Amino acid sequence: MSRIKTLQNLFKRYRRPGDIVFAWLFLAFSVFLLAHLADQTAYRPGAKLFAQPRFWPAVSLIGMTVFAALHLMGSILSERIDGRWREVVLWASAIEFALWFVAYAFAVPYLGYLPTTVLFALLLVLRMGYRSRVILIGAGVAAISIVLLFKTFLQVKLPGGQIYEALPDGLRQIMLTYF
Repeated sequence: MSRIKTLQNLFKRYRRPGDIVFAWLFLAFSVFLLAHLADQTAYRPGAKLFAQPRFWPAVSLIGMTVFAALHLMGSILSERIDGRWREVVLWASAIEFALWFVAYAFAVPYLGYLPTTVLFALLLVLRMGYRSRVILIGAGVAAISIVLLFKTFLQVKLPGGQIYEALPDGLRQIMLTYF
């Protein structure tokens, strides 16, 4: 009995308060994927079971759903720990940075790779609370270095910004090629 108590204390110590919310979301997601399995995969009559295009996705999704249900059951049966919704809000706050990336990807075709990268590097540094001139200059230098690395040295083909069309011919060609 003491081993069980020791394991319970260990799980309690390392358990996060928001896990029941995660368990419900993960179970809902896995059931959703499992429900759409027939629509998204094919069945070939006469093919062997292991060669069916639907077989391995089905195995993985059934396993995912079973383990999600077990996780939810474990979360329901465990003691409640204060702070569940604070943790869920913390998880949701990470979505902000995905939105920053979407805005960056949206702005590149209009402003160009160099101006957008420098602008977003500076905005993100400011967003994180850094105000020092050294940090801001460092972010700008890092952004310019990233652009030079990708466009000039690695020759990654990225779209030129529409703003480059307003530049004189010679400068526009340099910006389109190297920046």
